[in-house]
Amino acid sequence: MEQGKKTLDWRAVVGYGVGAIGLDLSYGLFNSFLMNYFTDVLLISSVFMGIVAAAARIWDGVNDPMMGTIVDNTRGKQGKFRPWILLGTVLNAVVLVFLFANPGFAVSADSPDKRLWIYAAVMYVLWGMTYTITDIPYWSMVPTFTTDPKARNTVSAIPRLFSGAGQLLIVALTMPVVKALGDGTDTSQTGFTRWALICGLLMCIGSCVAVFATRKMPRNYPDAPKEKITLGKAFRVIKGNDQLLAFMCTAILFNTGWYLTNGLGVYYFKWLVGDTGKLSLFGMAAGAGQAVGLVLLPILSNKFGRGNVVKAFMGVTFFAYIAMFFAGGLAGNFVLFLVFGVLGCAGIGALFVAQTAMLSDVVDYGHYKTGERTDSVIFSMKSLLLKAAYAIQSVIIGVGLRLVHYDGALVAQPESAKMGILVMMFAIPPVFVLCAFLVFSKYYKLDAAKMTQVREGIAAR
Repeated sequence: MEQGKKTLDWRAVVGYGVGAIGLDLSYGLFNSFLMNYFTDVLLISSVFMGIVAAAARIWDGVNDPMMGTIVDNTRGKQGKFRPWILLGTVLNAVVLVFLFANPGFAVSADSPDKRLWIYAAVMYVLWGMTYTITDIPYWSMVPTFTTDPKARNTVSAIPRLFSGAGQLLIVALTMPVVKALGDGTDTSQTGFTRWALICGLLMCIGSCVAVFATRKMPRNYPDAPKEKITLGKAFRVIKGNDQLLAFMCTAILFNTGWYLTNGLGVYYFKWLVGDTGKLSLFGMAAGAGQAVGLVLLPILSNKFGRGNVVKAFMGVTFFAYIAMFFAGGLAGNFVLFLVFGVLGCAGIGALFVAQTAMLSDVVDYGHYKTGERTDSVIFSMKSLLLKAAYAIQSVIIGVGLRLVHYDGALVAQPESAKMGILVMMFAIPPVFVLCAFLVFSKYYKLDAAKMTQVREGIAAR
């Protein structure tokens, strides 16, 4: 398929998108339930895990660009993306099971076994490393489907739609499944381990579908670097791409807000609502909202321009957070809370699609500036930004829970803990969204006119 000219192979696009379900099953379980699993099941200090998350991101600052460099230098019959997708998926699925397993260490809040803490920290770092192996090559494939801006918006929406489905399954099913597969409680160690095993298997199946569906795509990608890309050169590529830096700052800020809400969901429904079953209902409402945003983003972007639509959806998300704080927290109106949750998640879903399309444009912009195409080096920043946002989330939650006197071993939390959860979940996120809006408005310049210039420049070269 000659990029941007011939009709897209939609079977390949949809099959490719299926792989995102598995990726988000793993990432969703990690992002939405890991902190709660550590604090309430293993009784590990939230501050300790916040420190581990921050330290792991320092290593990711080297590890992720390194993986992008390896992928961009890969040559073989199966292309440079597919082999790494399969290998990374299998490794991450195995680590996911061990991450949500306890090999036999004692669990105690009064006299904790430090070996359990070390085990959890090691598995945490290994999860991040193995997820990088599959996540970077997977999302790096998006720009190879087409260079047409309208088609790119649509292509970016397909895997994001499946990604949202994976997240929906995690939020809606985790608590009921953990209870069913374990001892009937939402803190069942056996239940979490078995659920992680199921998610790992589904992840492997999804990646196999994606790899098989894209097997007939070109093996040799256009403008592949004639010389091998070194890690030092990869860092220079990242540093020299001003629009990549603008995109990274915008995405990290916006994603951190959503990750706070996502990561605190189980705490909120367990201690403030008093029913973790309603988390599943909220997850379905959130999934519906994200689906609306996924569909609207390409439609509205083609009419009003992606930049304008992105800013509008950021405004919607900001408003929805404030409304959820008052409706769900202060007024206690669950129905109204769900309505505003759907509205906010529509903005979040739209922004997630926009991020994939924007990063594809950043790849082209880097190609235009340097004359070399480094898809995976640039897309390694997507994996890094997700982990950076999660690290910020983990530090805020870890330190925040400690400051408000949260204790996972208690049968009832103090009022200070409940108010702290509410503030961290709904009052802090809109601050991050507002900062993301300001950074995007001032520094991100890849509008339609600029991208036309970029594509014409690449074609002329």
